[in-house]
Amino acid sequence: MSFIFPAKLTEATSSGGDLNDAQVDLTWGVKIPLRDGASLNATIYRPKGMHESLPVIFTLTPYIADSYHPRAMYFARNGYVFALVDCRGRGNSEGQFEPMANEPQDGYDVVEWLAQQPWSNGKITMWGGSYGGYDQWATLKGFPPHLETIVPVASAYMGVDFPLSGNITFPYMMQWLTYTSGVTPNANLFGEQGFWIEKFRELYLSHRPFKELDRIVGNTTTFFQKIISHSTPDAYWDGMCPTEDDFHRFNLPILTITGSYDDDQPGAMEYYRKHMQLGTPEGKAQHYLLVGPWDHPGTRTPAREVGGVKFAEACMLDMNKLHKEWYDWTLKGGQKPEFLKKRVTYYLMGAEEWKYADSIDEIDTEKRRLYLNSNQGRANDVFQSGNLDEALAGASQPDAYIYDPLDVRPAELEREMIKDYLVDQRRVLNLFGNGLVYHTQPFVEATEITGWLKLAVWVSLDVPDTDFLATVYEILADGSSIQLTTAQLRARYRQSLRVEQLVVPGEINLYEFNGFTFFSRQIARGSRLRLVFCSPNTIFLEKNYNSGGVVAEESEKDARTAHVTLYHDPQHPSYLELPVVS
Repeated sequence: MSFIFPAKLTEATSSGGDLNDAQVDLTWGVKIPLRDGASLNATIYRPKGMHESLPVIFTLTPYIADSYHPRAMYFARNGYVFALVDCRGRGNSEGQFEPMANEPQDGYDVVEWLAQQPWSNGKITMWGGSYGGYDQWATLKGFPPHLETIVPVASAYMGVDFPLSGNITFPYMMQWLTYTSGVTPNANLFGEQGFWIEKFRELYLSHRPFKELDRIVGNTTTFFQKIISHSTPDAYWDGMCPTEDDFHRFNLPILTITGSYDDDQPGAMEYYRKHMQLGTPEGKAQHYLLVGPWDHPGTRTPAREVGGVKFAEACMLDMNKLHKEWYDWTLKGGQKPEFLKKRVTYYLMGAEEWKYADSIDEIDTEKRRLYLNSNQGRANDVFQSGNLDEALAGASQPDAYIYDPLDVRPAELEREMIKDYLVDQRRVLNLFGNGLVYHTQPFVEATEITGWLKLAVWVSLDVPDTDFLATVYEILADGSSIQLTTAQLRARYRQSLRVEQLVVPGEINLYEFNGFTFFSRQIARGSRLRLVFCSPNTIFLEKNYNSGGVVAEESEKDARTAHVTLYHDPQHPSYLELPVVS
């Protein structure tokens, strides 16, 4: 989704073994030399008594190698050498940890060192999700000669989904930075959810600038200040990601894995879509995509329930087995994984089945536009909502709401509702503050929607800037709701995420939301779609005080109340576009 709220590090899983399984040899404290003289610490797992050199899988992680011990045991018991490697400055590795900054060169050096070891046959690959997924793309952009394939899972893309989404950042970043502070895991502090919620509330209720969050938390040792100084996808973030030329040159098997509710799905899809756009026919033909109904941890350890939504047993893939089959195919000349019947595999929620396509662009058969309208400008709640209709609205009054950044009532409601930080905040966000609500008529037949939505709205403000959040739900016949997708955008970046253009008060501008997350769901007969459009007011996002200044430096003294007007007349056709599959 658009925010990275749940923990990015949980990897608890069975290694799939017992005392009767194949045994493993361990080499502890292996030092991998880097080009600058520093060394990374690794733990090497090998099948006991191996008689020939084998392919090597490695994970490069800031979360301390021991976190992934069960995965390493599984693969070592199944015919691979596995190396767990601590990132620079973490665990027993040397150097200073700067999030995502050193992986391109360090990953290259690890690949080439592993390829030269006597237990290695020179065929190297990687395993990992989230930061570990990012590491795979960062390593690949260096083109190490012995990297044979990658399987990036839930991969963060710098400037797209972490630490920015629509150029809006979030307090969770400070929680994550504290987890990765120093050389230790800091897992207990990271998991003390009550502490973090209260610190986020302190920032929110005191109306202090976002840039003071590290002091409020009590940890000024991190790269927090450097990160927030890069508030757009600029050269700093670009240097951590593949270039257009890199995507054109990628020519090895890739399996991208993400989920409909994966917080890093925007990043995973950014890599995939850029490769499909810029890659050669040969390169693209080797890139497979798997999208399950999972959240962020579920991309590695699937679960049947996400945020109260339950799925069928079919979603419970054995991800270790799928990885092994992929490695067997690409590294050992085995058969292609039977599950990957075509290059795109996705789970159709609602119908509870896996579907397949040769290309993600060929899935939808219709782009269906639903135009926003309302009855005399009444669209401010679910009971007196506006409409989403296939017919373009005639002359009509616009809809309006007010966002006051000094209104802290939403935080009190959040406190009552959120008993645990792992609650799905993305659903909670839309319950607070003023906003606009639009509904379709009930669907007359079950309808598959698969792909990315697009929202285009004509809006005027009386302030130079504010933030917007759009969320789409399925409302079942019994009134219950299922969140489908979200997108957010800072008004000053309406034309480009890289170029700031403050709003001229009173001017009607077009805002196009192209950052919705991918999803696939069969909308049930009798269900409706609900669009919620608002300015977020929550402890879980950086607050925009609407002054048009540097948002991270804004505080109570800068606050301006935003009067937001949304137009839907023939001159300003606001619409929601659906990718429909017939």
